[in-house]
Amino acid sequence: MKIHDAILVIEDDEDIRQMICEILEEEGYDTLQAANGLEGIEMLRKHQEIGVIVTDLLMPEKEGIETITDIRKDYPRLRILAISGGGICIPESYLSLAKAMGADATLSKPFGTQELLDAIENLIH
Repeated sequence: MKIHDAILVIEDDEDIRQMICEILEEEGYDTLQAANGLEGIEMLRKHQEIGVIVTDLLMPEKEGIETITDIRKDYPRLRILAISGGGICIPESYLSLAKAMGADATLSKPFGTQELLDAIENLIH
């Protein structure tokens, strides 16, 4: 990943999305935001500079597993970090499914600032 590559954060909870972007921007990353998978795919088409995607799994419109599958089809080189708090199911089962569908890494919510930054660093290098 080049230094100027951006990170796309796909998360339907605006507070969480903002928090993730603020953490990343404080570390010098450029971020873009989408509220769901449909918006995320649209952003990918418009922004060639995206190198990493952080996506929630449980979202309206287009959920994370489907989003990951679509991204893998059209953008096989992008690095993907799947995040989930679980919903009605335990987060680990969603996260292992996300990994099976092509996510490069996973994080269970709630996660700390350092956990997020470490996961992004590992994806980039």
